[in-house]
Amino acid sequence: MNKTELAHSVATAINCTKKDALAVVEATFATIQETLENGEKVAVTGFGTFEIHERSEKTCINPRTKEKMVCPPCKAPVFKVGSSLKEALKK
Repeated sequence: MNKTELAHSVATAINCTKKDALAVVEATFATIQETLENGEKVAVTGFGTFEIHERSEKTCINPRTKEKMVCPPCKAPVFKVGSSLKEALKK
């Protein structure tokens, strides 16, 4: 499912226009992104939690040249599945 299909599904579920539903979906994703950029986590009860993990510097090997190099520290988004979603997927 892509963003347009998600917006169509939302529009059908709440009986609104596709344009309004797409605006809601895009605003939701923008809010999640902005919150993560500010270093905060987003917890949706029963669904899951979005947060940022900081990866430390490490030594890597370039697979083409077999040369060792240092990968700098970085931040990576992480999603942890909530218990309700986990249980729903087990069925």
